[in-house]
Amino acid sequence: MIELKGSKKLQVLKKATLQVNTGLSGLERVLSWFGQLYDPRIPTSVWIRCQLALAEGFTNAVRHAHEGKPANLPIDIEVAVCTECLEINIWDSGAAFDLEQKIKDMSEKKAREAGGGWGLKLMKDISDSLSYSRTPDGRNCLSIVKNYTPLSQTDDENDILQLPEELSG
Repeated sequence: MIELKGSKKLQVLKKATLQVNTGLSGLERVLSWFGQLYDPRIPTSVWIRCQLALAEGFTNAVRHAHEGKPANLPIDIEVAVCTECLEINIWDSGAAFDLEQKIKDMSEKKAREAGGGWGLKLMKDISDSLSYSRTPDGRNCLSIVKNYTPLSQTDDENDILQLPEELSG
């Protein structure tokens, strides 16, 4: 059981861990592994957003936290699929940083210029909870939690991604 939102306990349906060496070539393996954890009670739109958040978190660990570090330095990932939420944890061995300040800086930068580096803001927008902590062993843990309302079998037929009007015309 995972405890979220006060004393409400959510049943863990699936929980898995993966360790991948530093390198963007590991992204395909990460996404394939994540795909195996899918549960039909999770709305497709939620699953796709979580997949994007996982990809962003992993690539941030590779590109920023592990920049210039040995290729065999591991990134650990844990996913818990619960009855009403998905929890993704990503551990890296980079330097500590202030997640909220970094996101604030990115928001201010947006007003001045366009460009890359929006992964943290995207993850914050996708998640219901995005947090960062430094572990006792000196690693960073990025935690992404996304709540969802479980689907019944008939709901699944109605759970399609809607294209914006300008793309569906």
